[in-house]
Amino acid sequence: MRVVKHFTNPVFGPVVGMALTLAILCGQASAFDVADESEGSRSPFELFKLGFSAYKSGHKDEALKTLRYAADMGHQGAKWKLARMYAEGDGVTENDFEAYQMFEKIVRDGAEPGSQNESYVADAMVALAGYVRRGIPGSPVKANPGVARQLYVQAASNFGDPAAQYELGKMLLKGEGGASNPVQAARWFRLAAEKGNANAQAMLGNMLFQAGKTVKGLAILTAAFERCSPKDCEWIRNMQEQAFSVAGEADRRTAISLAGDIVKTGDF
Repeated sequence: MRVVKHFTNPVFGPVVGMALTLAILCGQASAFDVADESEGSRSPFELFKLGFSAYKSGHKDEALKTLRYAADMGHQGAKWKLARMYAEGDGVTENDFEAYQMFEKIVRDGAEPGSQNESYVADAMVALAGYVRRGIPGSPVKANPGVARQLYVQAASNFGDPAAQYELGKMLLKGEGGASNPVQAARWFRLAAEKGNANAQAMLGNMLFQAGKTVKGLAILTAAFERCSPKDCEWIRNMQEQAFSVAGEADRRTAISLAGDIVKTGDF
């Protein structure tokens, strides 16, 4: 039995309703014609594995067709991979609106508690929140930070998704999509940081540093810089260097030592 109780928040209703309307107006991508009849008898999971294997081998055209077929048969992982390919322009022309509709279907279909599908639903909800937060130019999806914030709340609370917890923390800190709440922002940053989210670690470290917890904040900032992704390292480095520039020499040395322990153990 499919479980959808995670998505009954009334704030989410307009998003689902809009996506359902769009699906009717625009239609979904149709399944490809399976040339080999033997493939037509394969299970959705088998097709997903075939498609993912083709993707990893660099045969993205083949992967796209097979994954689409598995997705049309209801495989959540195939739907998710297709949505990611369209969102990132990976093996297909980038199309945020197409990706949006696919992510929406994943969320609408839901997942059984404890199943692997929960991770797909959580990631899809975060992706939807990002689209709703900024809107999709040239499409009916308009910016609505308030709805985006509620989507992050659901993904952060119901699934414990660290990306959602980090983004929710940022919105709470800035007062984006609702009232500002630095205390709650710090709570969400900490939860995401404990799961290894380097961006959340940087934000938490900076908040602690600004609050006068110099060594602890500086240590977490330094650990975040050690773990950052290439696209985020610059702003994390700038934040860390600014903190280092105003810290005393003794605090710097202690923080560097503590940062090594944080990187090694993951404990804050």
